[in-house]
Amino acid sequence: MSDTLLDALDSLESPHTLVVGDSILDRYIWGDAERVSQEAPVVLLRADRDEVRLGGAANVANMLLGLGARATLATVIGCDFHGAELTRELVASGIDDSLVLPVNTRPTTVKERFIGRAQNRHPHQMLRVDREVRDLLSASEQQALLELLLPRIAEFRSVLISDYGKGVCTPQVIRAVIAAGRQAGVPVIVDPRPGQDYACYQGATAVTPNRLETRLATGIDVKTTAQAFEAGRILCERLALDHAYVTLDSDGIALVPAQGEPKLLPTRRRQVYDITGAGDMVLATIGVGLASGLTPEMVGRLANIAGGLEVERVGVVPISRDEMRADILAHSRSPVVKICALDDLARHVEARRKQGQKIVLTNGCFDLLHAGHVTYLQQAAQEGDCLIVALNSDNSIRRLNKGPERPIFPADQRAAMLAALEAVDHVLVFDESTPHALLERLRPDVLVKGGTYRHDEIVGWEIVEAYGGRVLPMGVVDGLSTSSIVARLREQSTASPRLHLPGLSETPELSIERKAG
Repeated sequence: MSDTLLDALDSLESPHTLVVGDSILDRYIWGDAERVSQEAPVVLLRADRDEVRLGGAANVANMLLGLGARATLATVIGCDFHGAELTRELVASGIDDSLVLPVNTRPTTVKERFIGRAQNRHPHQMLRVDREVRDLLSASEQQALLELLLPRIAEFRSVLISDYGKGVCTPQVIRAVIAAGRQAGVPVIVDPRPGQDYACYQGATAVTPNRLETRLATGIDVKTTAQAFEAGRILCERLALDHAYVTLDSDGIALVPAQGEPKLLPTRRRQVYDITGAGDMVLATIGVGLASGLTPEMVGRLANIAGGLEVERVGVVPISRDEMRADILAHSRSPVVKICALDDLARHVEARRKQGQKIVLTNGCFDLLHAGHVTYLQQAAQEGDCLIVALNSDNSIRRLNKGPERPIFPADQRAAMLAALEAVDHVLVFDESTPHALLERLRPDVLVKGGTYRHDEIVGWEIVEAYGGRVLPMGVVDGLSTSSIVARLREQSTASPRLHLPGLSETPELSIERKAG
């Protein structure tokens, strides 16, 4: 499945996507929460940083950019300080704001979150303050918004409706957008809100309700997969949907098509720091996936990954394709997807670093993989979160003058054996005589080298220590080395002329037979 997911991720295009909905300006006040106030029984937050992020429909648009799509936002904001601030953030992010309608009759929605850290770590949301009105747009405001966006619907590859219940997504606006999308052949995906009359979602391509929203819409308290399937079928029938994506938090997504069998798309359990923005990330991923022509099932599987990564972040943070790729590879059981070129590996490393992971790298020939190698790699993997094995190519080994019979196994076979080890996350075959270039490109946190090398004999030590990395020599398992194994095989071949060893000649001289193909 991992290689299939990677293929799907690589198939994502950069579709121009329209987001219609309630935009929010998210403000974050960060600080240390280490004591209780003397004035009242409340935690005292010593603020040290303020931050502004895009929220609501604006966040969905921002997440589209993170996935490599183009985004246009259709929304209504107030003619106020916060509206101007939100517009500046849109422009700075690269979101098209030509369909943003400023009005004097309502304020821009603002949510202030106070994030406390204990001993400068473990940030958690302590309090949220909302400044908003929930009144529906007036008839004239609805007309003005629709006159802006309806003539442009055909420009987009998909339309996402982000309904946060702040008044922009009126039944009239939703129905008009869905009808225009159907007429133009553009898929319309809706992230509904609790309590909304789902009748206005009639004719949408898909909806993405969570457990609560599903229960309010269907009357089914979704606690089992069967209940999720039943609720999804009801939604498809009542609303003439193509499919429903019922999001089930840690249980994944129930994909229920209008035609065909429903399917549970399970997800991996994660450390949840903040659920803020997870639904937005799922909506954005589904929008990009369907616009790129992926199957609904593959779209749902990618949405699981993106949403899962989002809950591991504090606050709303766009998830990139590189981060999704790194997550797929990190939990892949397929050796094939672990073997990659330098450019791809550099992207994986960057994505892992954004997640706070420590990168460990070791290099060598790894010819005749043996128990000593396995033990050494297991120990190296314990030094960080991601172990990269840089593998000398066949030509590189020959230049090292290890003997005319080396390498015994070609690079593709050596790479496959290494990738099959659980301790190894990535394998890179390099052709240079030294790992200098790849060390400068990847900048591992730890460079590990097995054998009897002293610290100053490890090739590349000066490069790693120059940027603050660590160089770690590791010992070997007594009596286990490729050279000693080759020597023993040569002795056995000499002592027993009739002994047949695959890949070795029956003469005292060691030779390699490789069959074409």
